[in-house]
Amino acid sequence: MKGLIAVAALGLLGGCAQWNPFQSSAPVDNWTTWTCDSQAKVLWRYTDAGQKAVDVRLGGGDQVYRLKEEPGASGALYSDDMLAFHIKGNEGLVYWVATNDLIGRGCKAE
Repeated sequence: MKGLIAVAALGLLGGCAQWNPFQSSAPVDNWTTWTCDSQAKVLWRYTDAGQKAVDVRLGGGDQVYRLKEEPGASGALYSDDMLAFHIKGNEGLVYWVATNDLIGRGCKAE
């Protein structure tokens, strides 16, 4: 009987070791990685099926910018009050909105 209780306790503890209540159920590896002409790395992903917003991370950093679609002449332009990300075809352009400083152009998938 003690052996059965010990096995059950180990099984329970083993299961708890894998459980993380703070872990997101969303997949974490669905980021698209682009490299720009400036060698800047841009990781991005659509946040919704309608492609009305994107999440952008620069250089693989932890800060995520949630950018919303803006009216644009061609392609898709996403921005907030800090960062802008323009996608046209298979290339992108990223820049700081307030200063209009270019982060990278000609950004393409690796």
